[in-house]
Amino acid sequence: MKTIDDLGDLKGKKVLVRADFNVPLDKSDGTTITDDGRIKAALPTINKLLDAGAALILMAHLGRPVPGDKTTVAQKDGKEVDNAKFSLEPVAKRLSELVSADVLLADDTIGEDAKDSAATLEPGQILLLENIRFDARETSKDDAQREELAKELAGLADVYVSDGFGVVHRKQASVYDVAKELPSAAGELVFKEVAALSKATENPERPLTVVLGGSKVSDKLGVIANLLKVADALCIGGGMTYTFLKAQGHEVGTSLLEEDQLETVRGYIAEADERGVKLILPTDVVVAREFPGSEDGKDVLEGVFEADSIPADKMGLDIGPKSREAFAAQVKESKTVVWNGPAGVFEKEAYAGGTAAIAHALTEATASGAFTIIGGGDSAAAVRVLKDPETGKAFDEEKGFSHISTGGGASLEYLEGKSLPGLEVLG
Repeated sequence: MKTIDDLGDLKGKKVLVRADFNVPLDKSDGTTITDDGRIKAALPTINKLLDAGAALILMAHLGRPVPGDKTTVAQKDGKEVDNAKFSLEPVAKRLSELVSADVLLADDTIGEDAKDSAATLEPGQILLLENIRFDARETSKDDAQREELAKELAGLADVYVSDGFGVVHRKQASVYDVAKELPSAAGELVFKEVAALSKATENPERPLTVVLGGSKVSDKLGVIANLLKVADALCIGGGMTYTFLKAQGHEVGTSLLEEDQLETVRGYIAEADERGVKLILPTDVVVAREFPGSEDGKDVLEGVFEADSIPADKMGLDIGPKSREAFAAQVKESKTVVWNGPAGVFEKEAYAGGTAAIAHALTEATASGAFTIIGGGDSAAAVRVLKDPETGKAFDEEKGFSHISTGGGASLEYLEGKSLPGLEVLG
């Protein structure tokens, strides 16, 4: 895979960069970025290109707009979608605060303003195109439509740099097709992500422990199947827990359950046993009578039950204290740890204890020399909003963990062993 250094002298050249700026916005005003981690993750590539004397044309998406422009309002899946809420204006503003360069925001994606602005762009300046997904060709299943957009985008620049790891699993115009039109390379972030994930899956230092959570087993079927071949231990938490417990014959009450995955899960349990993979399931869970967010707005916490004794009218929403200790003990004796998916409904304080305990265990493992990866998505969000249960302070993202991935879906597919189009095309 080529890197920026392989592109040669970039002084005076225009570089088209696919970034991942799909940041969360405060729901109350729709313009305040609540987590700028993805913008900061792009800075090494941006700064390296600026230092090389290049002019930058950035592409990114935000949310799920409808085809059109930032003034478009249309119906999608029975709901009204206002594209103004998906403008990259908040991103341009935040990026301008983080870099020592002029950041211009085009009024359109690949229209007259984008082309005129790109044509007059000077070295050391940054042009951010409007939301790439305003153009329906970006995500089209029709190769010809994507290629048409890719050619237009390629016409703006001299070279292309792929730095949006969160989208490299997508065969989209700004990710895949444009790389065929220009001399291309991986940015600093994409290179870092691939190096970290491959270190955990290709000849990892052992013991290798994988901690999986999140709501559904079906979301991680491929990951479990692939990692059972290489992991020494597998810890299962989150909503996935209850399909595993049910597969063992336990009552799970009204907990999240995927009945159609029970046979698959029984197969995983048997395979783990055959391969000698230590499978650690929760032995106790925090339960409630209903999902948090009931009409009275209160968290209806009802206590901790043994995992094989969940009342029929209760649902599990977090792993319990004994389970946290077991997960932590396994993590701390490992040399490589991959964590993807929270242990419970961490957004609610009453059910955040398991997720926070896992995060703390990773910090201790990291301090002891282990290589630790947080696989993006909700896990990454959790360590940014939760407090360390031991210190009561925010987790140190840089020192507490070896690597926090910016790509939830991309990280999962990489861990599944899938080939990712956005990486394939880079050679």
